[in-house]
Amino acid sequence: MTKPCGNFYDRFYRATIYVCVLSNLVFVLITSHQSIDDISASQWNTLVEDRYPFLRHEVLSAMEKHGCVGDHAGWIPRHLTFAQEGKLVGAMPVYEKHNSWGEFVFDHAWADAYHRAGIDYYPKLVNSVPFTPASGQRILVTKQDQQQITSHIIRAAKTLVDEGGYSGLHCLFPSPDYHAALNQQGAISRNDCQFHWHHRGYQHFDDFLSTLKPKKRKNIRQERRKVADAGLNIRRLNGHTANEQDWLDFTRLYTLIYNRKYGVPAFNHHYFMEVAQGIPDQIHLVLVDDGSSPLAGALMYSDDNTLYGRHWGCDSYVDCLHFEVCYYQGIEMCIENGWQRFDPGAQGEHKIARGFEATLMQSLHWMAQSPFNDAIAKFVSQEQQGVQRYIDAVKQHSPYQTT
Repeated sequence: MTKPCGNFYDRFYRATIYVCVLSNLVFVLITSHQSIDDISASQWNTLVEDRYPFLRHEVLSAMEKHGCVGDHAGWIPRHLTFAQEGKLVGAMPVYEKHNSWGEFVFDHAWADAYHRAGIDYYPKLVNSVPFTPASGQRILVTKQDQQQITSHIIRAAKTLVDEGGYSGLHCLFPSPDYHAALNQQGAISRNDCQFHWHHRGYQHFDDFLSTLKPKKRKNIRQERRKVADAGLNIRRLNGHTANEQDWLDFTRLYTLIYNRKYGVPAFNHHYFMEVAQGIPDQIHLVLVDDGSSPLAGALMYSDDNTLYGRHWGCDSYVDCLHFEVCYYQGIEMCIENGWQRFDPGAQGEHKIARGFEATLMQSLHWMAQSPFNDAIAKFVSQEQQGVQRYIDAVKQHSPYQTT
């Protein structure tokens, strides 16, 4: 049973939006927040599974504090929380979007169709981590009453869409478990493909190499030898050991890449520093120098099971250095720390030859009523078939030996 509260919507200012009653007649208050810092950090983090880094309160707060999200970026916090007797029992990170920048699930054609028909596609709501195409938890919820609270949170978010005049709610990159739990109440499911590495009980990097076809194994050894022969110094740092100068150097390298290839960088030195201080054991910075100053670097995050490659930067070209820093160093770290998966980021068929395997990625979309709903559903159905054909084709080029 649910009961919306009257006169509670203004597109830019929301407070309590929903009251639901669980089967045991306990009232749960659902509230929308304009800042993650309005929510208890300890209670929020208690609901984060496996220390998933991108939903840690410290990370989301640093984005807000240092201008990575906000009105200027088109990512405006509208986080939903679910409180029972003053205690957080569920939450959903939600952003009001006025563009599709930094989502990695591309809906520009949808937005263009709406625009040409004179219908507003923006603003929309996104349940996601800004600028982060990594799958994971998307609803934070206690194990008790999990199914009921999940159902209520979706219903509240859909009410937010209807009453706030949004074009839809988009849940990006939920992990398979969350995709199954959330794929209800009229959601449209989109598919995509990334390339991930999986730990299969390796003790050393050579154990991993031994599972590859001879040509692939030889190629990787040659690539690593080229970097070793370049006489570079590779340092692995974490939030404890990286100092401010290291973060200044990495920010410079990261910004150079964005200026050359992608446009405006989303993150900055102050964000990197705060996150490193907030979750120091989950931050992994690889810096490369030639004896004078850093010339390349990569930033990775980890949780209890997975290593996530996030950012790369360089200011000079060294043959195969990107593969070494972004892939082989990460694989070594997974083997050394027992992490079962390495998610190096979106795109990149070149990862296949280096041991990464095609992985199905999904997103969920609840669209408000519009003349395009049937067309979107047909498009997504065709897209799903195309993605599956692509994954099947990629598997034919596996670098691993058949048993």
